[in-house]
Amino acid sequence: MIKVSIITVTYNSALYVKDCLESVSAQKYNNIEHIVIDGASTDETLSFIKSKRYNLKTLISEPDQGIYDAMNKGINIAKGDIIGFLNSDDFYVNSEVISKVVNVFNNNPSLDACYADLIYTDQINVYKNIRYWKSGEFIPGSFSKGWCPPHPTFFVRDHVYKKFGNFNLNYHIASDVDLMMRFLEVNKIKVRYIPELWVKMRMGGLSNQSIKNIIKVNKEILSALNSYNLPKNPLIFFAYKIISRLKQFIRKLYS
Repeated sequence: MIKVSIITVTYNSALYVKDCLESVSAQKYNNIEHIVIDGASTDETLSFIKSKRYNLKTLISEPDQGIYDAMNKGINIAKGDIIGFLNSDDFYVNSEVISKVVNVFNNNPSLDACYADLIYTDQINVYKNIRYWKSGEFIPGSFSKGWCPPHPTFFVRDHVYKKFGNFNLNYHIASDVDLMMRFLEVNKIKVRYIPELWVKMRMGGLSNQSIKNIIKVNKEILSALNSYNLPKNPLIFFAYKIISRLKQFIRKLYS
């Protein structure tokens, strides 16, 4: 029976972590290893998690070098055959998500990874949709056009990390994009898009919480493209980015 490791990174996440933990605990698939890596929170995050426990396998709280360092810690201790990440302010849309993920891999033994769709919601009212991120099929060259899958929907076999590496700590805000670019575009792992909604994400995450961070994340993505000698045309990149965002805002009206 496939074991799934879900890694959640927290830091002063007391306000929203309940939804995240409950959505994992509610999954009907019962071979889940939920790992929480906390960056030494100073609010009520730890006391809340410890008071509930949910179905956590591992809880570690210690200082780290940022979100991707914490994610790497999770990868290094994960025992699952499949590894996924769910941020502390994200949650699965229903209790069937992980069962669906496992079915995808069971039905496709040679598959290395899969991903699906995501909705950005209002920070407080999670029933208010802001953007619908419909991923679409991966086509070689897509990363050069500003495309990438929503990372919280991205599930990967553990051997892929062992073969192609973890998150690059040289990128402070776009290491998840770099990692998916490295797996899909550079090393050409076998991946499948599942046209379903799997995750809801609150607006205000690291990459979109300010204009400064939006600029920084795109600079880091262009730097990653350059490091892999992939085509890089900033005009094309930003044009596709803008079109993609507009489609997401329009699509949410019909979600």
